[in-house]
Amino acid sequence: MKKIQAIVIGGGSAGLSAAVALKKNGIEDVLVIEKDEEPGGILEQCIHNGFGLHTFKEQLSGPAYAERYIRMAEECGVRILLNTMVTKLTADRIVEYVNAEEGTVQVEADAVILAVGCYERPRGGITITGTRPAGIYTAGQAQRYLNIDGYMVGKRVFILGSGDIGLIMARRMTLEGATVVGVAELMPYSNGLPRNMKQCLEDFNIPLYLSHTVTEVYGRDRLEKVKMMQVDENRNPISGTEEYFDVDTLLLSVGLIPENHLADQAGIQMDPSTKGPLVDDRYMTSAEGIFACGNGLHVHDLVDYVSLQAAKAAEGAAAYLQNGKPQGEPLRILNGNQVSYCVPSQFYPQDPADKLTVYFRVRTPLDKGTLVIRSGDKVIRSLKKRKLVPSVMEEALLLKQDMTGLTEPITIEIAED
Repeated sequence: MKKIQAIVIGGGSAGLSAAVALKKNGIEDVLVIEKDEEPGGILEQCIHNGFGLHTFKEQLSGPAYAERYIRMAEECGVRILLNTMVTKLTADRIVEYVNAEEGTVQVEADAVILAVGCYERPRGGITITGTRPAGIYTAGQAQRYLNIDGYMVGKRVFILGSGDIGLIMARRMTLEGATVVGVAELMPYSNGLPRNMKQCLEDFNIPLYLSHTVTEVYGRDRLEKVKMMQVDENRNPISGTEEYFDVDTLLLSVGLIPENHLADQAGIQMDPSTKGPLVDDRYMTSAEGIFACGNGLHVHDLVDYVSLQAAKAAEGAAAYLQNGKPQGEPLRILNGNQVSYCVPSQFYPQDPADKLTVYFRVRTPLDKGTLVIRSGDKVIRSLKKRKLVPSVMEEALLLKQDMTGLTEPITIEIAED
């Protein structure tokens, strides 16, 4: 069986960044396996700008951002296997893939980085009654049809969910001449970035209905109408609040879920909060030598953070290849008050990194609060924060001296002011 030093599964923004970082950290034998006919992943259909402000200090479109990393990968000599689907991954890092040229192939890797991305929750994942007419798409599907295939999916559009892709498609459809009659959001706050709320809805006078959802669709061959209802604090529809909209298209922006079937195959421990793998401060999963990054680990708000965390996973993989697994047992990083999840979710106090950035999200919007990092009763650090919203990823910084010698888990929490 052929052996490869490091295999990166996925050639999107995370996979390309990880591959480049592996090369920069002295790993020469790097293979990226990508299922599509070109690298870049979802970025290729994101033709709007706003990418790269942190990474390149300028605004780029999705394809332009991807092109930067594709070029860097080429310059580093990264091998990219296209039109190739990984069909199996084992805990001892046997990777099985299939393509038209080679058929089914098994290779062994010293390290594997999962950069597999995420998928959209479809209509079957939510409760909408009614018929099954044409005209119902996930927002990402509609984006691909419009931006890649040049196909206009509809003229009168309603959007369920205020995730960023849904907001961006509200603007995109409007610019293409469609009428977006409204956006319904189940929660009492938007799930999109504040800048997308402003640039995609407010600037185009598109109404947003908070604490509302679509409960039924109507139409035989093509969608003709949707019913929207207000929901209570338990997210149940309130009788008597029905509103109807005559539309030919419904776009669903109701959540992204990390793609984890390969991690499941390998028996990797999953985080119920993120729906992705549990990882340590090197981004290694519970399977030794298998690392995870990108939207397959947890869903990000900015592609710049995808690339940054993927590079950290690659640094962890390079350190593992060169020095082996860290000594001792890891301690957990726990979600405290008002925190929905933390990544990474554990660290090694016997061999801590020089510094560790813990990424987290709050559960509900807060005008102000105090970020508290503690281990047991010991407060390591506290910091005043303002304008905390679930759609924006936050950071908590731990230094080596903060982690050295700890015996109790670290808890990240927000104390409400």
